[in-house]
Order: sequence, then C-alpha cells, then structure tokens
Amino acid sequence: MIFRRRPAALLAAVVLVAAPGATLAGCGKVPGIYVYEASGTQEGGAAPFDPKTYVDGIWASKVVPTVQQKANEVTTVSAAIAKDPEAAGKQYGTRSGTGSPYAFMVKGTGTATKIDTDAPTGPLTVEVPGAAGGKPVTVTIATGPVIAGTALRDAVGIQFGEFTNQIDYANVANALNNRVKTDVVAKADVKNLVGKKITFAGAFSALVPGQIFLVPTELQAAS
Repeated sequence: MIFRRRPAALLAAVVLVAAPGATLAGCGKVPGIYVYEASGTQEGGAAPFDPKTYVDGIWASKVVPTVQQKANEVTTVSAAIAKDPEAAGKQYGTRSGTGSPYAFMVKGTGTATKIDTDAPTGPLTVEVPGAAGGKPVTVTIATGPVIAGTALRDAVGIQFGEFTNQIDYANVANALNNRVKTDVVAKADVKNLVGKKITFAGAFSALVPGQIFLVPTELQAAS
C-alpha cells in the first residue's frame, strides 16, 4: 500500500485513519488529500500497472536508440566530472528530481581486464584509453545477477509524472535492469570477454565521485 497525492492548488491539513487496504471514505475527489490505495492500481479502477509490459513496449523503440544516439564518450564525461561535477551534470546528464544524482549516458571502447563472478553485481572492469594520451578511464560494468539502481531509467528521461505512484516508477527501473540482464548481459558471454577489446554503452549515476558503474545497453567484443 502507498500514499498517492492528487494535484492541488491548496493543501488541506487533515488527519484521517483508514483500515488496511481501504480507500479513505469521501476523499477520492478532494484536492490536497492523500488517497490510500493498493500499489499499482490505476485511476478509475483500471488494470494494475505492469512494469515489464511497459518496458517491453519502449526497450527497442526508445531506451536502446536513446542511448545509442545521445551517449557521450566516457572519456569526455569522466574528465568533465573530475573538473566540475555540477557543470558536467548540467551539460551531459539528467536527473529525476532536485537533489537526485545526475545520470549519464556514455559509450566507449576498451580492454576488459577482469570480472568478479563472486560479487552479486558481477562487475566487469574495462580500461579505456584516455583522450589524447591522457589517463585511462576505468569503467565497471554490472553483469549481474544483481543489477540495481535507477541510472538507466533516469538517463533516458523517463519521468515520475508519467506514472500513478512512486512504486510504479521504481518498478520501471527494476524492469529495465531485468531487461539488461536478458537482452544485453546474457548475450554477451561476459566471462569470455576478459582480455578482449570491447565496445559498450549504457548509463551510470554519479553516486560516488570518480566511479563509473555502468548499466549496459550494449556490451560486445569489438569488431
């Protein structure tokens, strides 16, 4: 169960008590009131929101093409973040809301040096040569089985306002990460990429300064 707030010009200070699973009586259409409802239910009693179906509908038409078309070279973004994180975020990133970390779409080519199959996220380390002979950039690519976070959702511009509630919005991020596991990682034969030159693209959130932990939408041996 969640609280979902309806848009209102004025806020009402109301104290309400409801039994678990119930809708607050008499408040369904009152502006400024929080409505207690089952997670995923839609306005007017429509079928519950299915994040997998939603992601299936946008993966090939929106998510992958957006990263392909808008991703910047990881060396460029990394250098910009090191110089001025806020300026880099405004120039190259997007954020889901005020105070949220910037999410970046990047691409690159480098050498896969190791993979930690014992770690839940299965991090694959890739060393990308620095631009103009500069310092190499280390990119860590999540290969699972655990792929978490909202980097891909936020980077491609999926907004909270498109959904009924916060849980649906969060579940879209999870569904995108699951699609990465089946459509990208499973097809990449990641354990055999170590030692090879690879190309990659995807998204990461600027959570830890200097660290790029990528959720991939492309991952393959370079041709």
